[in-house]
Amino acid sequence: MRKNPSASKLPSRLRMSALILACATLTAGPVLAQEIVKIGYSGPLSGGAAQYGKNVLDGALMAINEVNATNPEIAGKKVKFEMVSLDDKYSPSETAINAQRLVQQYKTAAILVPHSGGIFALQTTNEAQKYLLLAYSSVPQITNRGNKLTLRIPPEFTSYIKPFSAYLMTRYGKKIALIGADHDYAKAWVAAFKPAWEAAGGTVVAENPMSYNRATDFYSGVSKALAAKPDVLFVGGASEPTGLVVKQARELGFKGGFFVIDQAKLDEMAKVTGGYGALEGAIGVLPVVDDPAPEMKDFVVRFHKIYPNRDPGSEVVWNYTAIHATLQAMKLAGTTTDAVAIRAQLQNGYKALSSAQNPGGVTGVDAQGGTITVTRGGAVENGKVKVIETPAAK
Repeated sequence: MRKNPSASKLPSRLRMSALILACATLTAGPVLAQEIVKIGYSGPLSGGAAQYGKNVLDGALMAINEVNATNPEIAGKKVKFEMVSLDDKYSPSETAINAQRLVQQYKTAAILVPHSGGIFALQTTNEAQKYLLLAYSSVPQITNRGNKLTLRIPPEFTSYIKPFSAYLMTRYGKKIALIGADHDYAKAWVAAFKPAWEAAGGTVVAENPMSYNRATDFYSGVSKALAAKPDVLFVGGASEPTGLVVKQARELGFKGGFFVIDQAKLDEMAKVTGGYGALEGAIGVLPVVDDPAPEMKDFVVRFHKIYPNRDPGSEVVWNYTAIHATLQAMKLAGTTTDAVAIRAQLQNGYKALSSAQNPGGVTGVDAQGGTITVTRGGAVENGKVKVIETPAAK
């Protein structure tokens, strides 16, 4: 058989390139076979709560990117995690529509939702459809319902009520006006807070919930509350409108304190009020940037490398850790699709995390699906945030 004369004349460099190309073609198979695992998100990405929703999403994405950088394997198969994020504008009905799309189109075994209305909407179907509901809301009813495929990510908000109330009553007085937001989460807060405040000897002198997610002018509602001459204002929704409520209260002459529910963050509110001066006497969740714990300080440094012009809030931290724990639970369960098996490993998933992955110190998951941790509050005194200890919380 005659040799192909043209082949024998190929330069050695060209023959080597052809060999490399052939090898690359042979090895492309396993790379293409990498499983893409999608995690769903339905939350506010537009409207008044858009920044809140973005903070939740950024914490989740930070964790996913860290895990993907390790070239993870589950049950001996290489996987890559992706987040599919859909805007629900803080509307439970939109959350339900988004969930159907995430499950049917993207085959998500887990869906992250950062508001109680949407969470309650999905709890009517998630067990039947067999997907894990990652619930970022501190409303106790989320786990009290007995849903076996729900993880409540933050601790219950009830742990803040007693210490925050005692601080404000001692510093300002016992008359409070309730001017929080009118969405489901804020209503749940009021339902738990009002009897606790009264049981501690306080008086509710006015109740005037406002639409934080749609309004930008709160002067009328705040004026009505101030007419009752309260010592303290109960406020809270997303950080930006909550900051605006505080700012307008100060402009109307209010000199008292503020009880800030945990959805709003003091450091983010300060950007709206022009600093901590207007927030004197406000007490709420301890800002992440003011937490002295070494693990939290390290987290802030890592977050700043990704987002140089932003500070992380607690919703970034809790969701960052929850996604790490969920992906770890998938690894321990040996599956990315069996929500029941993944849920059963969440306790071990949290315990397997490093301190860097768990800067908030979550110690586990209780039998009802709620995280167990120790929370701390922060109060503004003389323009600075003071740490306020709170009891161990679930």
